[in-house]
Amino acid sequence: MQLTSDDQRVLANLSARGETLVARAVDWCAINSGSRNLAGLEQQRGALEAVLSRLPGDLERVPLPPSPEVGADGAPKSQAHTAALRLTVRPEAPTQVILTGHYDTVYPAETGFRAVLTRADGALGGPGIADMKGGISVMLGALEAFETHPLAARIGYVVLLSPDEEIGSPASAPLLAEAASRGHIGMTYEPCMPDGALAGARKGSGNFHVSIRGRAAHAGRDFASGRNALAGAAELATLLDALNGRRGGVTVNIGRIDGGGALNVVPDSAVLRFNIRVPDTAAADWCSSEIREAMARMTARDLTVTLHGGFTRPAKPVNAAQQRLLESVRSVGALIGQTIAWRDSGGVCEGNNLFAAGLPNVDTLGVRGGDIHSEAEYAWPESFAERARLSAALLMKIASGEVDANAIRAANTRWHS
Repeated sequence: MQLTSDDQRVLANLSARGETLVARAVDWCAINSGSRNLAGLEQQRGALEAVLSRLPGDLERVPLPPSPEVGADGAPKSQAHTAALRLTVRPEAPTQVILTGHYDTVYPAETGFRAVLTRADGALGGPGIADMKGGISVMLGALEAFETHPLAARIGYVVLLSPDEEIGSPASAPLLAEAASRGHIGMTYEPCMPDGALAGARKGSGNFHVSIRGRAAHAGRDFASGRNALAGAAELATLLDALNGRRGGVTVNIGRIDGGGALNVVPDSAVLRFNIRVPDTAAADWCSSEIREAMARMTARDLTVTLHGGFTRPAKPVNAAQQRLLESVRSVGALIGQTIAWRDSGGVCEGNNLFAAGLPNVDTLGVRGGDIHSEAEYAWPESFAERARLSAALLMKIASGEVDANAIRAANTRWHS
């Protein structure tokens, strides 16, 4: 594997465009696009459409259905979503690459964390600069440069940008699965590790909500007649938290309890919310059994409990196909002077969805950064051009056949069958 003069020209173009890639991500970060801020998401989508429209192919807004949620009162409700964006380029090409990302962030509309600032050490700190407005800028920059390569016509691709990844992709999951069915290799733009390492194996994840119903009563005059739903939620949370350490790789995070009111009233409603990470399907089955057993103990309190949610992102192991793909990325990185390694991660992303649908993928092609999901989120500005060069080089080597996308995909099909 070696770089041709055309490869070098594309890479030089990206080196020269680093500041542009950074600047547009900084502009996007000024738009609050928290997963539930529909107005902000609409604005962000419009900004992305302006860039996507410069690429060839068919650009679509794909409406997403509402997804089910559980309100603080325990009642089911619907969460509306803005449309996903899907760009389809050369669907007739023999090799298809699926590139995904999300334009929502974890920061709510009322956050005070709004601007990108340069830290004393030179890093950029701001909402979504790493996760993943910086990553989307890298993705689109790599595609813009790749389109100037003489072998570009050998590859078709789909770009899918969703507005709900940070809440588990409840509405966009079917689109991800459908896109995966078309592709040979997936490329997703979550931030890589601060040292440039990729995510290797990923755990699976599930979000759960337990609605608990009791009986209201006056806390002084008629306490014995009450059935305290909030106390039941606390007991259930304790039982579930005790699962930590009982099975390797399983973690249970109690995230929130809703419920209660006046201190002289026995509360009759509560909602317990928690997340579980698992290394494999067997662990997920074990957790589901333990949840049912813990919920059954609530009958001793004369409470009614209803479970909502579940495991939505299966684990993503490093199987033979994933190993081959990661080794290919490492080889491509070496061509352009980048040392590529990978480490297992407890995090989940759209890469889990793509893998579950049979598509081998590398899912941390975004910028180098860290402290995501916090107001300390940051990215290194020099990594924008660096990571765009890596993606463009990978696309060029897929186009040349030096990275055999068809063989990698076939290896994953055998594993999934």
